[in-house]
Amino acid sequence: MLDVILDTLIDSLKLLPFLFLSYLLIEFIEHKSSKTLEKILKNSGKFGSVIGSALGIVPQCGFSVTASNLYASRVITIGTLIAVFLSTSDEAIPVLLAHPNNASLIIKIIVFKFIIGIIAGLFIDFILRKKHNLNDEVQDVHEHMHEMCSHCDCKEGHSILKPALKHTINIFIFILIVSFILNTIIYIIGDDRLSKILMNGSIFQPIISALIGLIPNCASSVLLTELYIAGNISFASIIAGLCSGAGIGMVVLFKVNHNVKENLKILVSVYGISCLFGIIISLIGIA
Repeated sequence: MLDVILDTLIDSLKLLPFLFLSYLLIEFIEHKSSKTLEKILKNSGKFGSVIGSALGIVPQCGFSVTASNLYASRVITIGTLIAVFLSTSDEAIPVLLAHPNNASLIIKIIVFKFIIGIIAGLFIDFILRKKHNLNDEVQDVHEHMHEMCSHCDCKEGHSILKPALKHTINIFIFILIVSFILNTIIYIIGDDRLSKILMNGSIFQPIISALIGLIPNCASSVLLTELYIAGNISFASIIAGLCSGAGIGMVVLFKVNHNVKENLKILVSVYGISCLFGIIISLIGIA
């Protein structure tokens, strides 16, 4: 058991410098371009799903929060909202960036989620044929832009060093805890039993991963990423899990959009689409 603790600590500590550099870059991008990107999303029109899917790629769940507020104000369509949710990767990209040998995997995940977001968003808007009145009164959404990190002073105009450091520490702790739990489970029950529990090798594994992704916390994306790196879930499963995981964007949607029935439909749609594409990728055999 001591070996498990030591291995977990050493492996996690190795990630710290890469994790910090990743968040420093992310904070720089958010502070310099958040207003511009928000305006682009508002004015995306019929290309909303394409633009939304592209903006969702930006690490962390900032744009899923913004999209929820814009949808509640009927500034964007439901297709655009779902496109943002599906393409959002929350903390997965920073965690993967902390592993320098995963550069090709990051690009692969981003491309797949981007395409899935576009396809699903355009299809939903086409089927529902909902036309939102863009002249409706728009709520003030800027205050929610960084709601997910209000505790760490991630506000425009502030130094990016402090929020980057706090994000690094928070996620490092998550990684440490998740890694320790996983390593302990593997130590106790073994790789074979864990594989069976997670339905390793089954085309239905993405269903479990997508369910994990629905947890409205960055811990879910960290867990999914660590499971994939450890070889316990497939590529199809991490795509399904990361597609369903929109960070706290879904929580904000339930808060600002008072149509609970509609929110539940969006939640079920995101989960269903994530499972569907995960199973398709699994059937095709993309690894």
